[in-house]
Amino acid sequence: MDAWLNEVQKHPALYVLCCSVIFRILHRFLQTVPSPGTVEADTWRTWKWRNLSVSLVHSMLTGIWAVACVIQHPVMVHEIHSTYTPSAYMLVVVSSGYFIQDAADIIFSGYAKASWEFLLHHVMVIWCFLYAVFTHHYVAGAVVALFVEVNSVFLHTRLLLKLAKVAQNSFIYTVNKLFNVVTYVTFRLGAQFYLTWYLIHHYSSLDHALYFLITMMLMNIMILIYFYRLLRTDFFSKGRSQNSGRKFAED
Repeated sequence: MDAWLNEVQKHPALYVLCCSVIFRILHRFLQTVPSPGTVEADTWRTWKWRNLSVSLVHSMLTGIWAVACVIQHPVMVHEIHSTYTPSAYMLVVVSSGYFIQDAADIIFSGYAKASWEFLLHHVMVIWCFLYAVFTHHYVAGAVVALFVEVNSVFLHTRLLLKLAKVAQNSFIYTVNKLFNVVTYVTFRLGAQFYLTWYLIHHYSSLDHALYFLITMMLMNIMILIYFYRLLRTDFFSKGRSQNSGRKFAED
């Protein structure tokens, strides 16, 4: 395992690029998989369905992986700056590849303007993750940050259901929205706020703490706004119709 880790750490850019290519191949493969008729009728909906499907695969993979890493080596939660395992390092490499691929997909598909919130999020994640990959610092912090992907499984499923025009009062949508709000509070808000607290509490002893703290504060603002939108749409909509706009970060 150590020899394998050393090989990856010698050529981190190559392995990140390989992971990006793998996720791109997955995106291409999903183009051959049939999608709902409501999706195929519109070019933008078709692209968004494929994009979210890749994101769902990434979330299912990395969310479970991140939790497993912390269970295997719990000290990472308390030493996010310097402690990590080979599995944790590879997780950050894989996830970096995904975010680079997804950002490129949004840009080159022509939906960057409508997806600026997601692009801003991806840029912040990419710079933090690549810093961890190349410096070997904050790898554990990146793993804790990937706890949010547990919630992303339900967030992406929610948007896929909306694209397929599944009724909001249907059983599957109701069950998903309940899991979504619970995991949003526990895994997304919990992980983000813990990392923010850690940076503030250990500010004087951490490298580049200011840059990471600014990044975390921006992300906190974004996820709180999105949480408000989520609650408003799924729990206080009062019969509002499905949002048909082309804004990627829709309600």
